[in-house]
Amino acid sequence: MAIDDVFIKAFRSHRTKGDLFHHDQRQAHELFQTSTIGALMEGIYDGEVTYGELAKHGDFGLGTFNALDGEMIAFNGQFYQITADGKARPVMPSAKTPFAVVMFFDPTVKVLWEELTDWDHFQQAVDKAVPSKNIFYAVMATAAFDYIKVRTVPRQQKPYPPLAEVAKRQAVYEHEGVRGTLVGFRFPDYAQGVNVPGYHVHFLTEDGRTGGHVLNFRMCDATVQIDVTSDLHMEVPDCGDFLDADLGKDQTEAIERAEKER
Repeated sequence: MAIDDVFIKAFRSHRTKGDLFHHDQRQAHELFQTSTIGALMEGIYDGEVTYGELAKHGDFGLGTFNALDGEMIAFNGQFYQITADGKARPVMPSAKTPFAVVMFFDPTVKVLWEELTDWDHFQQAVDKAVPSKNIFYAVMATAAFDYIKVRTVPRQQKPYPPLAEVAKRQAVYEHEGVRGTLVGFRFPDYAQGVNVPGYHVHFLTEDGRTGGHVLNFRMCDATVQIDVTSDLHMEVPDCGDFLDADLGKDQTEAIERAEKER
């Protein structure tokens, strides 16, 4: 059975059982986001939210750090910072972020996939299976990676350049024959400016020593888990450079250049 059909079967099974969504109204099952990708694109790299505060809203997610000091990945309640040298380390609760999105991961879809698949095919398979492209999906995949290409962004100095300029000088790393975990989200196209439309995924090796923002991969022996929600809670800064930034422009091309493989 093709990977596309495996995902379709998994989603249909949970829709039939009625448990694709979480319906416990006593506690919202939501994504929590601080600031916007549009603000990050404009070079707004300082925020007031600490990782200690962020952890109250979720134990799974991705983001960055003040001064754009690397990539953040979180899963199983552990937060990691991956700096421009490619090294990963635990995040101190006092560290701050200008942009992050987290949730309490509670997947309802699980797929086991042994055969080799690449990044493009993986996205296409999930896109083909999801019941709607207008809601939010959190994805975690633990797998063996025949090949994976990641990037990390270097710490910036003021005055901060736009993210598209920083991405031209990003550190890119390629790994072969490693095991690790992908953590990410699929946001609808209408979320442009709020988050990255489509897939935004970070990676950490099984030993917790390296990783980054995912640009490409080939993986097999994968366990893929997906959480589905229609709830997004976003808080934006109420002071500083965010208030004066021009966030109304179309940033589609700039986000594509900064976030995708070129």
